[in-house]
Amino acid sequence: MNKFYTSVRLDKDACNGCINCIKRCPTQAIRVRKGKAVITSKYCIDCGECIRICPYHAKYSTYNNIEVMDQFEYTVALPEPSLYAQYNNLEDVNILLTALKLMGFDDVYEVSAACEYISQMTKKYVEENQDKWPIISTACPAMVRLVQAKFPNLIDHLLPIKEPAELAAEFARKRAMEKTGLPSEKIGIISISPCPAKVTSIRMPIGINKSNIDAVFAIKDIYGTLLKYMDKAKENVENLSISGKTGIRWANVAGESFYLDTENYLAADGMENVMRILEELEEKRFIELKFIELNACSVGCVGGVLNVENPYIARVKLKKIRNGLPELKTFIDFSDTEKVNSAYWTEKLKYQPVFNLADNMIESMNKMEKAEKILDKFPGLDCGSCGAPTCRALAEDIVRGVANERYCFDVLRKLYKEVTHDDKSVD
Repeated sequence: MNKFYTSVRLDKDACNGCINCIKRCPTQAIRVRKGKAVITSKYCIDCGECIRICPYHAKYSTYNNIEVMDQFEYTVALPEPSLYAQYNNLEDVNILLTALKLMGFDDVYEVSAACEYISQMTKKYVEENQDKWPIISTACPAMVRLVQAKFPNLIDHLLPIKEPAELAAEFARKRAMEKTGLPSEKIGIISISPCPAKVTSIRMPIGINKSNIDAVFAIKDIYGTLLKYMDKAKENVENLSISGKTGIRWANVAGESFYLDTENYLAADGMENVMRILEELEEKRFIELKFIELNACSVGCVGGVLNVENPYIARVKLKKIRNGLPELKTFIDFSDTEKVNSAYWTEKLKYQPVFNLADNMIESMNKMEKAEKILDKFPGLDCGSCGAPTCRALAEDIVRGVANERYCFDVLRKLYKEVTHDDKSVD
């Protein structure tokens, strides 16, 4: 049974069977078989690394199209702060937010406003829970899935607060119901996202039973449409923005950590760096840190594969947008305990051991022993020519019954020499 829903898909016609994706996938979810990549969905965390690295554009993410808006009487857009960084010379985010309304949305609620809310909650949580230091951010759903799948000892260190888009959706729905008098089911809350993992999180929400987000648009899909409305929006700009520098800063790496007002934090971006940090964290090498912020995408959410702009240029654009803004616009009232408590997870996160070789410990140990014996036959080059990312991965595939030893070119070469009685090396 699949552990996770996944939004990442493969276009077999476009795939050329290269091994770029299998070497970069952090959870070894991809193999190349019969000249085509194969994605094992129960291993995939939707980090988007395969989409980013594929030279043939054979990987893509699924999401909703604009027609989904017709299913609701009232729609609210949830723009991620990385959306602001896609456009040139955007001096006032209200222009873009007004353009969203001209595009057809009835209202907008900035995800960056929820970021500011969470920033204030996180600062308090970190100081009150020193026994859980270092506390790991849960803003990036791909990182949470990765911890669930590979680092069970770190689950208790995860910040048990809803991700920003989810919290923004909750606030937006409540505001829309109060404003319109409509029941919840007639209100559509639509996230505008840079990330496949955030597409997945509405199907498989983290720490809660059901998502408040009804649909997800990719930033790259609505980029052109919004651009058409922005000139018209300048004629009558509505004052819609409710977030300051703190919320917008979240689109960049270390943006979340900035508000904590401490030097004892670590911020890492990019899957290779993140994997290294998590491995060292599990070995308890970071005992002096209070907080760890991890982003699957390089440079942070502005590096998401569903964006348009170069992430480094986008980062510069965000700096310009923040100029002149107050540090905070959305403030939290900690005396409103009901609202504060609603921001926390309602369900405890569980370890999802997708890498087990069997369902029970004894069988798993037996298969592991078999895999070790098979591994001894391989050269240990981790070349990927067999279609698996490492020699160990191939050995485990063989034990699972989905591969055989002849997938390894070194084994084939030795077999050829035995059959032909050729003592010369085969180039």
